[in-house]
Amino acid sequence: MNKIVLDIETQKEFSEVGGRSNYDKLRISLCVAYSFADNKYFCFDESNLTKLGEILQSADQVIGYNISEFDYKVLQPYFNFSLAALPTLDILQEIERTLGHRIRLEAIAQGTLGVGKSGSGVGAVNLWKEGRVEELRKYCEDDVRLTKEIYEYGTKSGKLRYQVFFDIREILVSFPEPVPRVNTAVQTSLF
Repeated sequence: MNKIVLDIETQKEFSEVGGRSNYDKLRISLCVAYSFADNKYFCFDESNLTKLGEILQSADQVIGYNISEFDYKVLQPYFNFSLAALPTLDILQEIERTLGHRIRLEAIAQGTLGVGKSGSGVGAVNLWKEGRVEELRKYCEDDVRLTKEIYEYGTKSGKLRYQVFFDIREILVSFPEPVPRVNTAVQTSLF
């Protein structure tokens, strides 16, 4: 299966662009994708997003955490195809569908994997502004790794755990396996 785990970081915060309705003004600083087929992480910036678009269009499934409501909305202005039409598994949407509310990636990572995030979105914007691109890449890659491991845990066990203060709670999940796409022009070997 050609599954891709994706996360993006932005150049700006919502407060700098006039609020949450202005995703297109946030602009991509870095994007990291993990390819299950290649067992490898890849990094993109604004200069090579065309390559990312080709990869996403050939994916059997794109996996992320809040990918539909954030990552895709920020990325969409860079592409001439609908990201919303891609076969997508948004882990946060699956959790929200079951629990009726959202949970931060940090809480899921702590509860399920016993480790937290290595930074924050606001911190990532600051890293970009300070030109600390290697640290930004590592932070984004760490988020992709956490999302990948959460996906793998949920797929294998049928559940995830999340931390609420000092309590660990459990949620049942069922991540659907994608249907292999046919006639996709681009293979992940393009990386």
